[in-house]
Amino acid sequence: MLRVGLTGGIGSGKSAVARRLRDSGAVVIDADQVAREVVAPGTPGLAEVVAAFSDRVLTPQGALDRAALGALVFADEQGRRRLEAITHPRVRSRTAELMAATPPDAVVVNDVPLLVEVGLAPTYHLVVVVQTAVPIRLARLSQDRGMDRAEAERRIAAQTDDDRRRAAADVLVTNDGTLDELHAQVDAVWRERLLPYEENLRHRRPVRTRRVVLSEPDPTWPQQYARLAARLRHALAPADPRIDHIGSTAVPGLAAKDVIDIQLTVSSLTEADEVADRLADAGFPRVPGEWWDNPRPAGSGRWEKRLHGSADPGRPVHLHVRPAGSPGWRYALLMRDHLRADPDQRAAYLMLKRELAATAPDSGAYATAKDPWFDEEHLRAEQWADQTGWRP
Repeated sequence: MLRVGLTGGIGSGKSAVARRLRDSGAVVIDADQVAREVVAPGTPGLAEVVAAFSDRVLTPQGALDRAALGALVFADEQGRRRLEAITHPRVRSRTAELMAATPPDAVVVNDVPLLVEVGLAPTYHLVVVVQTAVPIRLARLSQDRGMDRAEAERRIAAQTDDDRRRAAADVLVTNDGTLDELHAQVDAVWRERLLPYEENLRHRRPVRTRRVVLSEPDPTWPQQYARLAARLRHALAPADPRIDHIGSTAVPGLAAKDVIDIQLTVSSLTEADEVADRLADAGFPRVPGEWWDNPRPAGSGRWEKRLHGSADPGRPVHLHVRPAGSPGWRYALLMRDHLRADPDQRAAYLMLKRELAATAPDSGAYATAKDPWFDEEHLRAEQWADQTGWRP
């Protein structure tokens, strides 16, 4: 199933987004509701909380007094960690039970207020962040929850900032306008991103780009790579393989196809085949067929690899799985680093890319037409490596 993490700061309107996704057909799991459930009256969770913090955290009716508990742990780091040690494992276990009970073709949205703070982003196929300007959030907290301004500001300051949430976001929903405007954004995400992503994931179908369209340099490409790499690491844990951002999107200032190229280092192609299902489950299905890199210099035998893509229609990826130390593995790193270091060759490559994108817009023809330039660039890069002592 497609696992989506939904988060946003207090007062951002995250709950309205969750409701709209539920109305559209998503299975929504509310982390706050689960957190209440695991410490409901009569549960082992509540008994352990009382044992740790005394019956001062109970209401006269024997339920958890969340306000009293919050007052105890808000400024007490040790107390907060003790509480988290009690509740977090139970929340994770109950969430896993709820997810296991959903249909295999479901889009499961986990509504988690502190998703970024507790480092859960890599555990989802996609993270949706609801972002709202702070003055609007303050007004909503006052109007909808009767919260005074000082308390609202304190609550907002206690959470992570918008920059960290944006860094974790695959999809950013802005909620500074009307409810109708918010619904229109959510409906578009559901229709254009989540539904096709779920179908691609279920059928292990990678997204492919057929035409070459160059995009201007995007300063967020490295950040997007970092999210993808974290997802790959989570999928392959406890192993901790080398993962690198390669290709044109890894070279600052270089226009490129809006496709993130990633190199996953394995010990052998046998290992690459062994992890293929785990990569597919994480949203990176294998591209059918046999794949290899053209050797440099030509005639030295093809450089075999495994190629995976992304099932996410909103973020095309080429995931090159290559054995450590192999010629293709080394070449990908060398070319990236040389183009980063040599502005003249970077400019020459950009000129070539623009010419070919205009005359050979088919992706296969585009790649083939670059071969002569890369044969020459390979020699320049090897000379640069010798002169600088470069190592992959």
